[in-house]
Parts: sequence; structure tokens; C-alpha cells
Amino acid sequence: MLGTSRFPRPRSRRRIAGGLALSASLIAGTAVQAGAAPAVAAATPHRVLFDNSKAETAGNADWIISTSQPDPLGQNPSPSAEKDWTGALSSWGVALQKTGDYALKTLPSGGAITYGTSSATDLKNFDTFVMPEPNVLLSAAEKTAVMQFVQNGGGLFLISDHTGSDRNNDGADAVKVINDLMSNNSVDSTDPFGFSVDALNIATDNPRAISDSADPVLNGSFGKVTGSIIRNGTTVTLKPSDNPAAKGLVYRTGSSGNTGAFFATSTFGSGRVAFWGDSSPIDDGTGQSGNTLYDGWNDPAGTDAALALNATAWLSGAAGGGDGGNPTPCTAAQLFANPGFESGSSGWTATSGIINNTSGEPARTGAYKAWLGGKGSAHTDTLAQTVTIPAGCSASLAFQLHIDTAETSSTAYDTLKVQVLNGSGTVLGTLATYSNVDAASGYAPRTFDLGAYAGQTVTLKFTATEGSKLQTSFVVDDTALTVG
Repeated sequence: MLGTSRFPRPRSRRRIAGGLALSASLIAGTAVQAGAAPAVAAATPHRVLFDNSKAETAGNADWIISTSQPDPLGQNPSPSAEKDWTGALSSWGVALQKTGDYALKTLPSGGAITYGTSSATDLKNFDTFVMPEPNVLLSAAEKTAVMQFVQNGGGLFLISDHTGSDRNNDGADAVKVINDLMSNNSVDSTDPFGFSVDALNIATDNPRAISDSADPVLNGSFGKVTGSIIRNGTTVTLKPSDNPAAKGLVYRTGSSGNTGAFFATSTFGSGRVAFWGDSSPIDDGTGQSGNTLYDGWNDPAGTDAALALNATAWLSGAAGGGDGGNPTPCTAAQLFANPGFESGSSGWTATSGIINNTSGEPARTGAYKAWLGGKGSAHTDTLAQTVTIPAGCSASLAFQLHIDTAETSSTAYDTLKVQVLNGSGTVLGTLATYSNVDAASGYAPRTFDLGAYAGQTVTLKFTATEGSKLQTSFVVDDTALTVG
């Protein structure tokens, strides 16, 4: 919310006595009873890191699970009620802690977001990273860390607020911070998650959940989600052409499809992403002295607790998280249709005539191959196939390549690019570039790791470009895109 007041004007709903309409034990499901011992911990607890490095307690905010940081157990090692930890997110933290299946930490104020360092709070040590209304722009290195974390299998929980909610008056609100992360990073700035945050200030609404009995976030082990609340918040615009995994789960009243999504999920590489358009739903009404907070966590107009907890489970790969929480083992498979070209151009999109059985350039195996180039004049040939790489799978591209040329110079006049594209044709990555300089007798095997594209539908494309003189032939055979 803007300034030092959580809500710019009084709310009409009745404040629930004591700030708790439902106990954390009820929210966390019947497996966690009031006064009961915590559930038996998972063999490997799901590790969740809550961010407090981006002014999450500036102004009237208090978006922490505990004042004991980085370890909330330092305040109370066996919390049974949300006030056993201090912070407006303590209901969230305590509910997870009581299951026995989660290990929680906080990245304290002054800390840096890292990936692949020796720091105890490095993202490499966690399954999920929660950013509850960040109010400071991430550095270039921090954005790289977050994107690589997700790309390699981490879960990212982004929680925004309305436009103009610059609590520390540094020129950046949560809308700007989150959009900057997605559009200005060194890993993938081409709309990697398939959504952008809208610059809106929606005063009050009670968004409703879509009807989807199979969705793991809406139907997780912490309860069924029917809706949420907006008390000055925003939404996202979905762009499935950029990332078909982007999905709206809870929509602003009157909205559907690609606009007005208040809660959305997506994937990137091997990881998962969740977005929530307001911090009001995660506010449990209690926190540090001097803050005026409101109990959105238990607001009867929404099922905010179930939504937060189910989403955490899905992002973390926790048991009971639906297909995300208890993922189906990846089945080993070869995804390319007609990988050896023996059925001609079937399964491939290619320049006419390049898939052939001519004797000028023999196939490595069988009769057919893809012969790109070889014209000796200014010319471009392409060969492509679109595949969906299952989430959570390892993936690799392999093919055999033969290059011969009439060029005698050490200058690269003719090239073959091997690239990965998204559904709109944007290049996500160039795996390799070969040229006439790489010419050699016989075929050579080429292999590339595509694990970063798990969970996405991508196009693998070969593009051969010849100059105006002297031919170079790029001959491809025995392709494979294997997952497992």
C-alpha cells in the first residue's frame, strides 16, 4: 500500500477479534491439530527462503516470518501459534513449520541474493525463494542469480502491490522491481515467464478462482482455493505466445483469459513461478510494534491462506502439491519425429528439397539426410522442428554434422547456426555456429544440453547462410532430442 498507511481509506469489513478468524492449524489442514505435535518431518525438508533484503519492512510493511533472521527457530523453535513468531507473515511461516516438512530461512536486510556461492543463504541451498513485495531494484548480479535459480529448477514466488507503493521512496515499487527482473536480466529478457505486471491500483475487489479441479495450487493439501482479496493491488497481463505455461488461476472481477489475472503461475527452464498481485492477502494482522497491519490472511472474502500454502508446496515440490508437489517421474524418450529423415520431410519444416537422398552428399545412415547450403551463391536454408520438453526432465540435442567447402580462406564466409526459439519465433539461445572454417571429412557428433528449456515448447532450428561465392555444404543426419 502507498505511504505509511496500509489502506488509504477505512475498510468496511469487520475486523475479526484477536486477528485470527482461523487458527494456523486449521489452515494447514487436519494433519496439524491445535496442540498436537508437529507432523513427522520429511526425510528431506522442503527449503524455503523468504527475502528481507529489498526493504520488505519499509514504511508500514512487515513482510517477514520472524524477527529472528536468518533462522526463525531462534525466536521459538517449536511455534504452535502465529504469535510465537513476530512478523506479518508469521502465520504463513508457522503453518509451514508445523507440518514438519519445511525448513525456513530469511535473507536478512543488507544481504545479497546469490546463486552458487558458499553463503548459507545462497539460493543453491533452497527449493523456493519468496519475494514479498520487494521495494528495491535487484542488482544485475542478483537478477542473474534469481533467473538461473529458476532456470535450474527453483521455485520463485513473486508478490507485488499496487503501482505507486514505493515504501522507501527510492523510486522503485514492487511493480517496477518485478518487471525489471523479468525484462532486464542477463539470462532471458524476452518475457521469460509469459506475463508482465500491470501498472494499476485496484482499490478493492474479491477476485475469484477459475474452475480447474486438477490444478495443484487451487486444490492442494492445504485446502481448496475459491478466491482472494485485493485491497489496493494489481494484476498481470498474460502472454502465452511468449511462454505457453503462463496460466491465470484467480481473476479480477469481470476479467478472464490474458487480462486481469490476480494470481498466476508459469514455468521457466526446469523451475516454477507464482505471482500474486497484492500483499494484503499474506498480511496476518500482527507484527512488530508500531506497524498498523490488517488480517488479510484470514479475511473471509478469500481463501488466502490455502492459496499461499498450496503455492509454496507446488513451488517447492512438496508432497500433496499435485503434479508439482509429487511429480511424475520423467519418462525417457526421444522427442523428434522422423529423426533420421528416412520419411522425407515428415515432422520437419524445411527449405524445399534439402531433405533428400541424392548421392552428392551421402547420408550417414540410411538413405536420407538434410543437406543445407551447397549452392555457391547467396542463399539461406532452414531446417526446424517444434517439441515440448516435459518439466523436470533432463534434455539433450544430438546430431551428426558433416561440413565440406570450396572455400580456401580462414575467414568464415558461410555459416550454420543451431538455435532454440520460442513460440513467437524469438531466439532463446544459440547453441552453436559452424562455418566453412570447420570443414572436415566425415560426420562428427554434436551434443547440447537443453535442460534449461524443460517445461517449455520450443523450436530447434538450423539456419545455413552462404555468401555469394564458393559453396559450403552443411549436412545433418541422425538427429535426436532425448529426455530422461
